[in-house]
Amino acid sequence: MKQNSWADFLATLGLLLVMAGLSMPSISHSIHSDLFRYVYASGAVMSLVGRIFSGQYQGADLRLKRLSRMPVWSSLFYCTAAFFVFYDRTSLRDFIALTLAGAAIQIVSSVMIAMALHKNKAN
Repeated sequence: MKQNSWADFLATLGLLLVMAGLSMPSISHSIHSDLFRYVYASGAVMSLVGRIFSGQYQGADLRLKRLSRMPVWSSLFYCTAAFFVFYDRTSLRDFIALTLAGAAIQIVSSVMIAMALHKNKAN
């Protein structure tokens, strides 16, 4: 897989900001502070930009091509969650649900990519 170091760094930094923004309401015990909303939203956008510009699989395996696009979808879920964190300021239900969905997609895709790459090396 082709690697862009700046794009991978941006995606990683964005995911760290998403994690920090997600944990801030539980640490400060206040959902009325706007700081966590902006931290989360900036992390979601940084993650999306980093995932879009990171290297995609260029080989012949169609399964790996599809799997390499899945992290972009998880970042889109994070951006949708960022919209809902600003849209509904009284409830965090949609925000947390979309974040968990994006995290599940990211976990599944990373495991499946690793398995597919290992299978290709064995053949």
